[in-house]
Order: sequence, then structure tokens, then C-alpha cells
Amino acid sequence: MSSFTVGLAVIGGLLLAILVGWNTWTTRRSIPRQAQTAHGGAPRTLSERQDPVFDPSIAPPLPVLEKKPGLDALIDVLTPIALEGPVSGDAALAVMPPTRRAGSKPFAIEGFNDGTQQWEMPHPGQRYSAFQAGVQLANRTGALNEIEYSEFVVKVQAFADAINGSPEFPEMLDEVARARELDQFAGGHDAQLSFTLRAKNAAWSPGYVQQSAARLGFVAGAIPGRMVLPAEMPGAHPVLGLSFDPLAAMAEDPAQSALRSLTLSLDVPQVDRAEQPFVRMRDAAIALAASMDGVITDDNGQAIRPEALDVIGADLEKLYDTLDARDLAAGSPQARRLFS
Repeated sequence: MSSFTVGLAVIGGLLLAILVGWNTWTTRRSIPRQAQTAHGGAPRTLSERQDPVFDPSIAPPLPVLEKKPGLDALIDVLTPIALEGPVSGDAALAVMPPTRRAGSKPFAIEGFNDGTQQWEMPHPGQRYSAFQAGVQLANRTGALNEIEYSEFVVKVQAFADAINGSPEFPEMLDEVARARELDQFAGGHDAQLSFTLRAKNAAWSPGYVQQSAARLGFVAGAIPGRMVLPAEMPGAHPVLGLSFDPLAAMAEDPAQSALRSLTLSLDVPQVDRAEQPFVRMRDAAIALAASMDGVITDDNGQAIRPEALDVIGADLEKLYDTLDARDLAAGSPQARRLFS
């Protein structure tokens, strides 16, 4: 065999080795990163329908739903209902309207409890010397309109008639005008932020995302593909949300699902300022990007630089001040109802 032939054989062998190596590398890159066992063993599947591999004894529980706040003149149309005599909670509950909405606006009826001297939703076995009804002036669907106000009047009048009560309805045009002003304020001061974390190289499995987020305090949400960072105060709105493709989370074999992005979100008016939600959002995004080999981007896929995050944080502080001045502090019952 000539030296030329030997040389060709060597070159061919090298090319073959390079191709095998390239194929192996690209194959590994295409396999989603998997969650690891608690003891660092081989990867295993982790879906929303399975127990997470992180220690459940240190994971905070899902927030308990808090008691709904009562009616408030700041964000509700209030209608007092005078009574001829005390009414039992059982009687009031028996004639309550079947729905608690007028159009797209929530409404409620409260009674003044003779025993506790407090306004509350009627309860069996209690006695009430007065009632009041209220419908919300605005929410994220818009301002209370004339049709919704009229529906509210009809439902409250029927309730009042059934308990021998006399409602005193505010002037419709005045309340609708107040609703529009509140809606205009809310529309100009509503902030819902989101960052997208995109994989630089290898994709992620749902279990890998869940395990990485769990290390930062996130817990499984109520729907597949969603996790939340609970607030410090029990019952409060979650500080942050983390979401990814729900179909990947519900796949028959989630380990084979390839995720290339996830979203971190913050509903600013819903979260108390004291929770430092934006600081925690920024820190979580940076930590996840570092541990998962990802990059932080906006909705258009453009990378977000650290200095841009600082500007966003400064703007949010001004928004918090404005909400505070309007008695609609972020995370307060009034703000949570208005911005919902």
C-alpha cells in the first residue's frame, strides 16, 4: 500500500471520527435537560402529576385563600337598605340573588350583625338590623355602565322586597361617571410585567424546570405548566408566577418534552410592596438564567440588559407611590379587587 493510500485512509478515519463526534454532540444538545434525583443519581422523569424530587418539608405550601374583603365606598356603589325590624341570617340567605354579578361586575349584600356590631356576609343563626348592597365600580373589564347598574338595582330591589326593606339607590349617572374616572385611573396605572427565559443551547424538560424553580422557592400551581412563588403573608396573592407549555407538562412522557422558554410574571397591583416583588423577580430571573444556561429576554425576544432592569425597578417605585396616594396600595384588598 502506497503512502498516498495510507494518507487517504488516515484522513478518512479522522473525518469519520469528527462526524461521529459531531453527531453525538448534536444529539446530546437535542435531548432536554432532566431533573436529578435528590442524591445526584441518574435523571428521572418529573411531571406535575408526580412528587417533586426536592425536599417537601422545606417547600412552602400553596397560599390559603383569604377571606374576601367587605364593601368599600372607594371602589363600590353602596346602597343602604333600611329594615322594618331585625332579619335573621337564614331568612336573608333564602332570598339572596342567585348570582353575585351584575354584568361583568361583582356585587355583594352585607348585613349589620347586632351581636358583633360588624358588617358581614349574612350567616345562619345571626340577626341583622340593616343591610347594604354594593356593586364594583370598575375592574379590568372596564367601568360600570348603565345596563350593569340597572341590573344591580333590579336584583337588590327584589332582595329588599323579600325582607321588607327599603333601599336607597345613588343617582345612576353620578355613579357611572365615578366609575369611568376610577377606570381611567386604573387603566393608566395597571402594570403586569413578564420576563421570558430562553434556552441558549440544550432544551429543558418540565421536570428540570420545576426542579430548578423549586430551589428558589417556587411551588406547583393549580394548573399544569404553572408554578408560583408564595408571599410571606399567608393567604396573600403569590409574589410571582412561572409558566411554561402546559401540554409539555401533561405529556405521557414529560421527560421527552423539550421546552425552550419559560415566563416569569408579576401582577404589580396584586402584590404588596413590602414583598419586594420586582427585586425577587429580577433575582429569580438572573438565578434561573445562570443555573439553566438561559438568557433573559422581553416579549420580542430581545435580551434584557441589567441596567434596563434597574430602570424598570425605579419606574415601579413611582407607580407604588401613586397607588398609595390614591388609597389603592398594591396588594391591598381594594387594589386586588379593582385590578382583577
